[in-house]
Amino acid sequence: MGFWEDKRVLVTGGAGFLGSFVVEKLRERGCKEIFVPRSRDYDLVQMEAVKRLYQNAKPDIVIHLAAKVGGIGANRANPGKFFYDNLMMGVQMMKVGRQTGIEKFVAIGTICAYPKFTPVPFKEEDLWNGYPEETNAPYGLAKKMLLVQAQAYRQQYGFNAIFLMPVNLYGPGDNFDPESSHVIPALIRKCLEAQAKVKAEAKVKENISQPQPHPHPVVTVWGTGKPTREFLYVEDAAEGILLATERYNKPDPVNLGAGFEISIKDLVDLIAKLTGFKGEIIWDTTKPDGQPRRMLDTSKAEREFGFRAKTSFEEGLRKTVEWYRNKFLL
Repeated sequence: MGFWEDKRVLVTGGAGFLGSFVVEKLRERGCKEIFVPRSRDYDLVQMEAVKRLYQNAKPDIVIHLAAKVGGIGANRANPGKFFYDNLMMGVQMMKVGRQTGIEKFVAIGTICAYPKFTPVPFKEEDLWNGYPEETNAPYGLAKKMLLVQAQAYRQQYGFNAIFLMPVNLYGPGDNFDPESSHVIPALIRKCLEAQAKVKAEAKVKENISQPQPHPHPVVTVWGTGKPTREFLYVEDAAEGILLATERYNKPDPVNLGAGFEISIKDLVDLIAKLTGFKGEIIWDTTKPDGQPRRMLDTSKAEREFGFRAKTSFEEGLRKTVEWYRNKFLL
């Protein structure tokens, strides 16, 4: 607990989904000096803003969470922006951090950096054995360059930068925007909104004297349902990041995950159960599946800094469904 007491910590993306949990856990650990920049004040794609941020924050430690992210649709629509913005933010943040002499830089990568056909479970040493899955390769490669930079800076300058690769995150406060959300928040929103719409239509039809056919909710899901994914509850991810910040000081990348995989079809069935959705599921097979399988080998994180995910998948999903229902539907 004493690790954080006299540290000034800069958390880029600290007001976001993952960042808000990281900041909360920092406070719980006794960290009194936390600087959370807002994008309206600091455009981290611009070097001038990065330098100004370091001058204002004067950090000892930087946890770089800020990123331009999204699901398959957002990645396909914005490959150039996702590549450039993520690359420039990370490269410039690490460069100026080294120049100003900070103690440690924690770079958050992505499992999208892994090759498309990585053997399951993904081991860190497989990272360079092929090209990433095409739909998110620009984003994944931009993030992967932070690993190269961290290792090069450690080798040349003795700079303490570490690189963590969280699996897909989910939980309360996630991005539920249909244009850019990942699969879990997208499905939760679709299921709950489809039911709400049918209920509203049924109420209107009650006022019409002529009998009407009873409507049923319909949800359309991208792809075939065959790919598998692994998901990590956001609070667990925040804990893993802080444990690594406290205890891990090596050049090698480390996976952060929960160590299981579930097919998209089984995921849809589980979310339907937890949301009470009893309508029709339509699979739009003209849309891409993305990477065929994803599951991480999480043994290094447990071995190196004692991280192990604690939240069961169904429990985490239930909390996420309730959060969305309470915030947007009640």
